[in-house]
Parts: sequence; structure tokens; C-alpha cells
Amino acid sequence: MCGIVGYIGDKQAFPILISGLKRLEYRGYDSAGIAIYNKGVNIYKKKGKVSELENHVETKNIEGTIGIGHTRWATHGEPNDLNAHPHISENGHFTVIHNGIIENYDRLRERLKQRGYTFKSQTDTEVLANLIEYIYIKGSLNAEMAVRYALSKVVGAYGIVVIAKDEPDQLIAARKASPLVIGIGENEYYIASDATPIVEYTKSVIYLNNDNVAIIKKGELKLKNIQNDILEPKIQQLDLDIGSIEKNGFEHFMLKEIFEQPESIKDTFRGRISADNSDIKLGGLSEVMPQLINAKRIIIIGCGTSWHAGLVGEYLLEEYARIPVEVEYGSEFRYRNPIINKDDIVIAISQSGETADTLAAINIAKERGATVIGICNVVGASIPRETDAGVYTHAGPEIGVASTKAFTAQVTVLTMIALLLGKERNTLSKKEYQNLIAELARTPERISKILTLDNEFKKIADLYKDATNFLYLGRGFFFPVALEGALKLKEISYIHAEGYPAAEMKHGPIALIDEKMPVVVIATKDHSYDKIVSNIQEIKARKGIVIAIVTEGDTVIRDLADHVLEVPKSDEGVASLLTVVPLQLLSYHIAVMRGCNVDQPRNLAKSVTVE
Repeated sequence: MCGIVGYIGDKQAFPILISGLKRLEYRGYDSAGIAIYNKGVNIYKKKGKVSELENHVETKNIEGTIGIGHTRWATHGEPNDLNAHPHISENGHFTVIHNGIIENYDRLRERLKQRGYTFKSQTDTEVLANLIEYIYIKGSLNAEMAVRYALSKVVGAYGIVVIAKDEPDQLIAARKASPLVIGIGENEYYIASDATPIVEYTKSVIYLNNDNVAIIKKGELKLKNIQNDILEPKIQQLDLDIGSIEKNGFEHFMLKEIFEQPESIKDTFRGRISADNSDIKLGGLSEVMPQLINAKRIIIIGCGTSWHAGLVGEYLLEEYARIPVEVEYGSEFRYRNPIINKDDIVIAISQSGETADTLAAINIAKERGATVIGICNVVGASIPRETDAGVYTHAGPEIGVASTKAFTAQVTVLTMIALLLGKERNTLSKKEYQNLIAELARTPERISKILTLDNEFKKIADLYKDATNFLYLGRGFFFPVALEGALKLKEISYIHAEGYPAAEMKHGPIALIDEKMPVVVIATKDHSYDKIVSNIQEIKARKGIVIAIVTEGDTVIRDLADHVLEVPKSDEGVASLLTVVPLQLLSYHIAVMRGCNVDQPRNLAKSVTVE
């Protein structure tokens, strides 16, 4: 969840660190800090956003060409200056930044207390810094050996970077279940939680694997595992453009990413849908296609927005491929002794590819012999490396904490998988298959049309920005969209909102409806249109406010609803990609009008790399 950045080379470290922290702030923004070596380690840290740290160091000594920085999402200890990273060991030998959770930190701290150590913070990271120091002093080891030995005693997840006061010409980085990437420059190296702080300096990177330890000097990098085996670094080239991580004139990253969806969906199916819309090719699944075609059951695993995308995938796969599907929260799946058979297919969905609960679920599925497929946006992330096969979404960087284009890209991939399986299993006719591909291919231009109505969404947002509760209703493919719409509103505006299947309204939620309750109903024309019209009439009979997402030209619901937002006509199998866009924009504008920090909502972080 936290953001890590480091630099060693001939340049001044501070500008690189502070710029990197700003790019990583979407991973956590409770506090920020830096440590720079210059004849000693100078540490500066501050509660709040990176801008608070930047103001704090204006009059400080920030000279030095070796340094580390951290922006925090709090786990152990409240957000304050004391708990902010970096943390220094009691005798000053080691300075550490850390992303992850040390699960046995309490036991380690008690043992260290018995050996005379005291603790200033509430964090597990200070425990790790002192553990490294204790081993370093007691064992008369060098810094690298002390770090490796300390990590062998740790239970949990970590991405760490360490400065050793007695060996100040190096940085030591290590990773287990929390991502770290190293950028390679000319006699210099960059370290970060992801590639966004690195791309403006170099395209050559090394992604650390679990239990990797990198010993980094200005002109030298050694890669080992915790057991001290020498490893050969695998250098990869970043496919990332600096412009893709800038706002490019938009007020917020979230708005930019909403408006990028026509292109991000195109990028997701580009090269996978044939030019004449007659076929789909998913090269990343070629090796597991026999297992997919013969699957008796598919289990989809995700968290948050990815779970909602998985629910859409359930409808798609059962409708078009006629394979039973179950959708699981990664956090529940990993702890409930699930029944998994060797002929099951498990599809794991994650924007970042680093979601801790989803990764743990993948490991369970693999241990029990299932074929595991990943759907991920980030090349080089953990999930693509841990799965048997997969499909990248190619949506480009998503900086806004509330996912938007990640959802539509994931649904696009799931749609292609469902259609391809439908063809291969003969559950779709050739005509149906090609018609649905053509419908998917038209989606970007249809979303572009929806985006031209942005002022309409803004007007409705202004009317209901002070509401305290919202209901979202949908049927079939649109029930997961209702859940996603409610989640977006909760995440960024802090208004309580719930999504329900429209038919379930009578089983409880209808008790909440009155003249102050906005109800957003996804009511495009599909096989259950008449039922959704009845639901709207039931809401209006109780004086509820109806905001309806309808198919262009609809007159029936226009006469019933308080507000209608039109989307172009499309097949219901791809309409979820259209109907979610008005809900994203409605949430965005409400949040902005309420003065909320849209890109960095309170208590949230982009990539959930801890439990």
C-alpha cells in the first residue's frame, strides 16, 4: 500500500525522491519522509501529504546523492510524524523504509526489548530496523548479511530499502509479496514500488521476485536470494510513457481516466479482435485453451472493483459459454478451505497485479492443482508471474485511487474470453459470435458519445450532492454495475450508497425509500425491461427520486423518472461497459462539489498489498 522510492548515483537525490513520492502518493498519503546520506543520514518526515514534507525541508540540509523516500498508508500506528518512515535503528546503524506487514513483529519486539532495545514508534518497521541492527552487532556481520538473516526471521510481507550508516556507498533492497522495481541508469539506480517514478529516467528495469535481495552501488548491482545464492538479474524494457502518468489538462486523474476509456478499451482489444470483427485471438491463453474449453467450473477471484468485474464475467461466461461460474472475494476465499478440483479454472483479476488477498488465493488454487489465469494491467507484476496463463488489459497507468478504466478493461477481457469460449464450445452460433464481436468493437465510439453529455451528469450531481444515502438498482448484467456505481460514490464522496438487484428492493431496501432518497436505476432496454419499469413505478409510488440510465430514445421511463441519462443502444452483453460510465461521472462530480479529494480519498490506497 505504501510508496517506496530510492536513488543511488551521481545526481542529487532529493529532487528524484520528492518527484517519485508525488507519483507514488496514490499508494498512500498519511505521511511522507526521506533519508539522504551526506556524511551521515539526514532524516525528515511529516504527517500528511508529500507537499507537507516538501515544505518541511525547505530550510534543511538535503544535499546528497544517495537517498530513500516513503509515502505511508498506515497499518501499525496512527498517522503522525513519529510513525512516518524512514525508521532508524536505536544505535543509528540502519535506516529502513518498508511496505507490507511484519506479522510476527510483536514477538520480535518483545525479544528485542529483553535485549535492551527501546521503541519510539508503534510500527512494525522500527522492529525490523532494530532486528537488523541487533543481528549486525551480535553477529559481527556486514550489512547485507544482517539484512538477509533478519528477513529469514520475519513472517509477513515486505518491500524494503535499507541504508547502512557504516557502509554508506550502497542501498539494500528486498522483496516478499510487496512489489519493488529497480531502474537502471548510467552508473545509477532507481528503486520504486512501481515504475511510475522511474519512467522519466530510464526504460530498463528489474522486477524483484519474492525473497530477492539486491545490493546496489553506484555502478554495480548484485542480486541474491535470502539464502545467499547469486541470481542473474532479468532486465526488461518499460512500455510506459511519461505523458500517461500526467493529468494532461484534466483537473483530476480520475476524470482523465474516465475520458480515456474509449482508447483504453480499444487498447485492450487491439490485436485481439480481427480487423473484420470475425474472430478473437487471445495468445496469452493459447496454452490453457484445452482446459478452458473442457472446464466443468470457473472460479473468478477479485477484490473491490475487480470483484464487480468478475460478477459481470459470471453473467457473460454462463450466458455465452454455458460454464458454471462462482465469483469469490480473495479475502474470503483464502480463509475458508474452498473446494477446488484439478479440472477447475481459476481466473484472478487485479488492476495492479499485486493484491495480497488475490495472490494468496492464487497460491491456494495452484496447490490444489487448478489451472490459474490472471487478468492484470501491470506488466511484470506478481499475478502474471504466479499464474499459468493470462491476459493483460493494456489500459495504461491508472493513478486515481477509485478504479474506472480498469473496470471497463477487465470487463472487455472477460467479454472476449466468454465469446471465444462460446465459439469453441459451440454454444454460440457463428452469426451470434460475430455480431457480439462487432458490438464490442463499437463500444469505444459509443462511450465517446456518452462523454459528450458530461454537463448533464454535472447538473444532476449538483442537485443531489448533499444527499446522505443513495440506492443503485440493476438486473442481470447491470446488477454488478449497480454495485460498482455505489462503490464509486462511497469511495470518493463519502456518501453511503448500496447496490442491489432491482427485484430485491421489495425484500428490504424499499423501506428506506422516501422523498429524500435518490435511487439510480440502470434501465436500458433488455429482456427484463418491463420488470425494471415496474420497479421504477414502485419507487415513485413511495415518492422516491429516480435517476434512470436508459437507452437512447426511451420515452416510457422518461415519463416516470425524475432524471434520465441516455446511453446508445447496444446488445445487453456489452451494455455494462456503457452504463457504468454515467455512474462514474455522477460520482466524480458529486465528490468534487462536496470538496472531496477525488484522486486520494481518505483511508484508501490504490494497490492493496497487505491484508
